Amino acid sequence: MGIKFGTDGWRAVIAEDFTFKNVEIVTQGIADYLNEASQTEKVLVIGYDNRFLSPEFSKRAAEVLMANGLNILISDKAMPTPVTAYSVVEKHAVGALMFTASHNPPSHNGVKFIPYYGGPALPEITDSIEKHVRKVQESLDIKHIPYTKGQEQGKVREINVMDQYITKLKDLVDQDVIANSGLKIAVDPMYGAGVGYLDRVLTELGCNVTAINNYRDPLFGGKMPEPSEKVLDELTQMVKDNNYDVGLAMDGDADRFGIIDKDGTFITANQVLSMLYLHLLKKGEKGPVTKTVSTTQMLNRIAKHYGEQILETPVGFKYIGKNLMEEGCVLGGEESGGLSILGHVPEKDGILACLLIVELIAKEGTSLSDILQEIDEKYGKLVNERIDVHTTYEEKERVLSLLEKWQPEELGHKQVVDISKVDGLKVSLDDGSWVLIRPSGTESLFRIYGETTDLEQLRLLQNDVRSALNI
Repeated sequence: MGIKFGTDGWRAVIAEDFTFKNVEIVTQGIADYLNEASQTEKVLVIGYDNRFLSPEFSKRAAEVLMANGLNILISDKAMPTPVTAYSVVEKHAVGALMFTASHNPPSHNGVKFIPYYGGPALPEITDSIEKHVRKVQESLDIKHIPYTKGQEQGKVREINVMDQYITKLKDLVDQDVIANSGLKIAVDPMYGAGVGYLDRVLTELGCNVTAINNYRDPLFGGKMPEPSEKVLDELTQMVKDNNYDVGLAMDGDADRFGIIDKDGTFITANQVLSMLYLHLLKKGEKGPVTKTVSTTQMLNRIAKHYGEQILETPVGFKYIGKNLMEEGCVLGGEESGGLSILGHVPEKDGILACLLIVELIAKEGTSLSDILQEIDEKYGKLVNERIDVHTTYEEKERVLSLLEKWQPEELGHKQVVDISKVDGLKVSLDDGSWVLIRPSGTESLFRIYGETTDLEQLRLLQNDVRSALNI
């Protein structure tokens, strides 16, 4: 069995590949990486979500880590990924293990490593961990002590940083503006690790909050724990039927967000990022914005208007996190629903994103749709979409070969002005439109992202790409 340990760690089907034995192998590899990287006394945090067996997998990992000389701070209950990242910084730990498969199906679980800076692991770290994991797979040399023995020796301690994390969140927003708004809010943590966080902070800030799906269900109510338009039908109906000002959702580990406007309109991540960057600039924040190549050009337009820089990265929040840390970016985000801001951990935080949306609505005193209309009027309307095109393995290889040398001069009756290979192949056109073709790293699949001024032009672009590549 090949254990591929990327930025999101290793994910697999429970009981098929995601077994206690394989968790021990991965954990031993991480312990070997940490012991090679540093000789000082090491404290490691362990967090876990509400998935099947997550608490038990976490304790098994602790048994391996303690036997390798690490002291463990393990969460006393399910803990969101951004809160685990915050714990690493707050506790001055060398890193954290987070047991989660995020928004993947209930049949899956996973484990990821969060380094000392509290953000996604960069490729040099995950590459090193993967090498150590491969060595352990060959040797099967795994150290282990019983959890109870570790407790007796003081090597493991349960922690709960919910209070500190919520205090931190409150410091990042205008509490008075929210407190005086009288907003009526519906919250859906989707049975995930975010249960009890957003509803608590909003209630403490004086909002009228109702939470649904706010208890552990490893089957996530029979749905995917992904805050997408089609999955959030219950929250959408609730907002429309009961005159809520906004509906807020988070995925299974609360690092991604889903937003429903008061009329039941699903607000896309691209729209959220645009509104929040503009909101932060209006608040007086100064600095660049960082986004992935697949994320909206509206951020470019707003940054240009304010004389700020835009930093574009390959897809993956690890690159966004790096820019947040090193470049002083006011906001960083990706079209798949990840966001963080300056002054917070450089990790996706769906709870923070939802709280910032509440601050925005409270400040503007109007609906999100109205705010978006104002943005469109000022900066020009943009329409974007991602389509997934499934192929065979052979087809994928053919298209990849074609993409290597494809240099179109025109697409959608517009002139090509730039071709970028930062991540996949991105074609920019003379009217500001663009299209990006990215192969999936794990499936026979291509993702085609596009953005232009209207839906008809977008369809034309998509069809031109599919026709040229014959997919």
